[in-house]
Amino acid sequence: MKIGLVGNQNSGKTTLFNCLTGMNAKVGNWPGVTIEKKSGIVKGTNHEITDLPGIYSISPYSVEEEVSRKFILEEKPDVIINIVDATSIERSLYLTTQLLELDCKIIVALNMADILEKKGLKIDDQKLSERLGVPVVRISALKETGINNLITAIDKPYERRPIKVFDDNIEKAAQDIGNELGKDIIDKKFISINLMQEDSKFDEYKTDSITKIVEELKPKYDTDMEEEIATQRYNFIEKIRKECVVKKIIPASISDKLDKIFLNKWLAFPIFVVIMFLVYYLSVGVVGSYTVDAIGSLMDSLGEAVRGGLESIGTAEPLVSLVVDGIIAGVGAVLGFVPQLIILFLCIALLETTGYMSRIALLLDKLFRKIGLSGKSLIPFIVGSGCSVPGIMSSRIIENDDERTMTTILTPFIPCSAKLPIIALFTGYFFKDNAGIASASFYFLAIAIIIVSALIMKKFIFKHTSSTYISELPDYKLPSPKYVAKEVWDKVIAFIKRAGTIILLCSIVVWFLLSFSFNMQYGVDVEDSMLAQIGDKISWIFEPVIGTRSWGATVSAVQGLIAKEQVVSSMAVINGLSDDVSEGSQIFSAGGNFSFFTPASAYAFMTFNLFCAPCVGAIGALRSELKSRKKLAGAITFQTVFAWVFATIVYQIGSRIESGVLNIANIAVIAIIIAVVAIIIHQFRKNKNAECSGCPYCDSCGKVKNND
Repeated sequence: MKIGLVGNQNSGKTTLFNCLTGMNAKVGNWPGVTIEKKSGIVKGTNHEITDLPGIYSISPYSVEEEVSRKFILEEKPDVIINIVDATSIERSLYLTTQLLELDCKIIVALNMADILEKKGLKIDDQKLSERLGVPVVRISALKETGINNLITAIDKPYERRPIKVFDDNIEKAAQDIGNELGKDIIDKKFISINLMQEDSKFDEYKTDSITKIVEELKPKYDTDMEEEIATQRYNFIEKIRKECVVKKIIPASISDKLDKIFLNKWLAFPIFVVIMFLVYYLSVGVVGSYTVDAIGSLMDSLGEAVRGGLESIGTAEPLVSLVVDGIIAGVGAVLGFVPQLIILFLCIALLETTGYMSRIALLLDKLFRKIGLSGKSLIPFIVGSGCSVPGIMSSRIIENDDERTMTTILTPFIPCSAKLPIIALFTGYFFKDNAGIASASFYFLAIAIIIVSALIMKKFIFKHTSSTYISELPDYKLPSPKYVAKEVWDKVIAFIKRAGTIILLCSIVVWFLLSFSFNMQYGVDVEDSMLAQIGDKISWIFEPVIGTRSWGATVSAVQGLIAKEQVVSSMAVINGLSDDVSEGSQIFSAGGNFSFFTPASAYAFMTFNLFCAPCVGAIGALRSELKSRKKLAGAITFQTVFAWVFATIVYQIGSRIESGVLNIANIAVIAIIIAVVAIIIHQFRKNKNAECSGCPYCDSCGKVKNND
């Protein structure tokens, strides 16, 4: 059978999907985790089950909700498992009342009832089943209890008991419209109710007789039919709640107590800053750096052992160089940062599963709305810190088209895991004592760049972005070690696979271009290689960013368009390395290809690579979400030009600080002057655009109101 798994956002659908199929789809304690449908086979059966994006109604408002609607109405599943969050039963049952209008087998999976009881509430699931007219199975998707009962219910036949949700007028009108639809039409009641609400998606079913029935119904109510039908649904749900839910008085929950701290007016933002600082400080700074040396030594030993082994059996020098200086140096340079990535992935997974992510979105919504974005934009940004591709795809949860487009374009600015090796390489060498602080600065720099970029786009491109952000705050939950481990494992394996495929192939190409001249002569001087000559032609582009012309830095940055990790790998191969590059000791050593780097140029080079056009995979995701080559070209151009301009500014200021032209006192004076000018401009614009307060003075003296 074809089964659809339907429910509200963050109700436990994907967790239940994983239980039923044994798969490992992404879960998280925040709304909008599932953005596209996923299918699998229910364990022990031949039934195909599809996990759909969360919806609150079959009338969709966003892209991912449309995915669910199309599956329910067009693919005609044999069974719909409606997962109901027992802790929010009033909200959850609204969707249930719509599903009950379909000509389909419905099973209600009552999830998180155990959590409800801790709150002092208890649901009589037997009485709930009687009132809904369908089976109700109590489960806990997280604890994997009640799953076998649910699987049994799928195959168990039952007769749908009729229920009455609406008053006699609407019920009769629905029956009359159903009679007019014809014998071959299924889901008659659902279509009839939507025709009463004048849903444009059902215009194909309209006839003169149906229109007449609807017009005769309208005068019987004081409000429009859509509001009246919604009101009667909630009245029906309220009766069920009173009959089936028993409540006891209990003290405030732990979530309420924690929110008094994490959402405190004065403490919320500083706590957020500290948490995100610790994420990067731990992954790149203190803890992460301890583990990288061991990986570097291992790669060093492996390179030497392979070189010795190949030379002992008489392997040709070009092949030895390819394996050691190309493959091991390139791939090993990236794999050396896996321990740091594990820590980063672990921190992000903990943020997602505890429920803190929704609080961050709520916290920054006010700021984001001022720059044309929504609080929901933060979800793609945080998901993008793991990988830009799912981050870009997560923008589907945003209803407003302009906000969604802006978020899609800005998400690649967030430092993702592929960019972490670049950060770790440079900060570990040039800011050795403060690597954690330097690396964390890029996350907050990314937020600043996103704000500036959004203001630019709002000013010149998206001038009418405005929407309301409504989201449920889930209860705080202790992270599930099982799901956190799965999440970290999947991301690490994906990173290693990437290193074993794309990075390996790119390393071979770089080695080839570095080892041969255009007349195919092997072993030429590096400066005479194909790669050096190609890089020389375009090295002028990066001179304002790094203060000199370097073909090596140029081609490494260009390689980042294929995969950001390739920047480090390319630099390693160019330097002919086969050992530890985790601290950059040989890449930046005196006399090497990259010895010209200073702290200022290093920070500027990182800035460009982190904020320019993303990798090929992310560009593909951008193309998919923007649905326009013109928009894609505009997005890539904007990202790259903005990154180049900003990186140039960073270098020009940083180099002057290094040379002593700018000192702390000068910077402070300049900052004060800028701040004063900004305040004056803001006050001028505020007074200029102010609305008349309606005071009596203008009228009393007869002068024209001038908004002063």
